[in-house]
Amino acid sequence: MNLSFDEISDGDHFEDLTAEFFRSLKNDAENNITNVEVFQSGIGVDGGKDILIEFDLSDEIKIFKRKWIIQCKFHEDTISPSKIQSVNIPTLIHSYGASGYLLICKSRPTSGLTNLFERLNKECKNNYHYECWNGSQFLSKLLVKYDLHALFFPKYHDYINSFKTNQQ
Repeated sequence: MNLSFDEISDGDHFEDLTAEFFRSLKNDAENNITNVEVFQSGIGVDGGKDILIEFDLSDEIKIFKRKWIIQCKFHEDTISPSKIQSVNIPTLIHSYGASGYLLICKSRPTSGLTNLFERLNKECKNNYHYECWNGSQFLSKLLVKYDLHALFFPKYHDYINSFKTNQQ
């Protein structure tokens, strides 16, 4: 059995998983994150922002903030630019004083969306960052977040624990 989004029931559950993933980053010893604030937009029209993340990072001299706008797409099919065309992403980033925009997809982005983000990264005069994680990339990050498995992936959690029990 593999870790799979089949255990995630809908887009709201996917958004909650994403929010908890980012909250958990402050517990990782191998990064320079000292605090994480997660602001979810709630139910209804979100204008392209499901989650706003504020990181406090330390460079051993000073603690500084970095903000990211996160949009979650829990679609079975690929995600194309048309799925986000109602959002002016640079304006959205600017309006929240963020550093960038991260699109997290259950499936995969189309080459058109990948090309759009590459072009935005190269041509953005404000040095905003545009990133997209496909489902496989996000699952690989979640695989090592054991504390999230029981809450969001209970079947997978039970399956893995059955092996641990049998080895003892």
